[in-house]
Amino acid sequence: MLKVSKKDRLAALRLVILSNELGSQEEVIQAMARQSIAITQATLSRDMKQLKVAKAANSEGRYVYALPEESAYRRVHRPQTPAQNILPSPGYKSIQFSGNMGVIRTHPGFASSLASNIDQLAPRDVIGTIAGDDTIFIVLRDGAKHVDVVDQLSAIIPEMGI
Repeated sequence: MLKVSKKDRLAALRLVILSNELGSQEEVIQAMARQSIAITQATLSRDMKQLKVAKAANSEGRYVYALPEESAYRRVHRPQTPAQNILPSPGYKSIQFSGNMGVIRTHPGFASSLASNIDQLAPRDVIGTIAGDDTIFIVLRDGAKHVDVVDQLSAIIPEMGI
């Protein structure tokens, strides 16, 4: 096993997470070992926290580690524009408005990736989002019409326009 600097270890960890669908820290430790890098569970936890690694559902519904900049938490093998990188959004359930605020309900585990898509594509009438597990809070620009917001969001969440 190689003794590597923290910078190199973090770079290797990013590559391992981007290249594999790993669902446990033990799987990550094993993947790092295949790269000849020994890492303890405690160090791995700290490194993952620093990289803001999270778990997100993959296309089969299995929760795997993902980096925050991965649009919709999918594996990226070649650079794409944000619009090309968006996954279909089967997690959408509903939207409700109150003044310049809105709440989007999703199935559990979908809110974070959906909010990331909204933030990356930045619809003109949406200032920003805050996401939980199954709820997204959106703030609208002053004077934004709810029908226009739904139209803009439908480009990101096709199920919304149905």
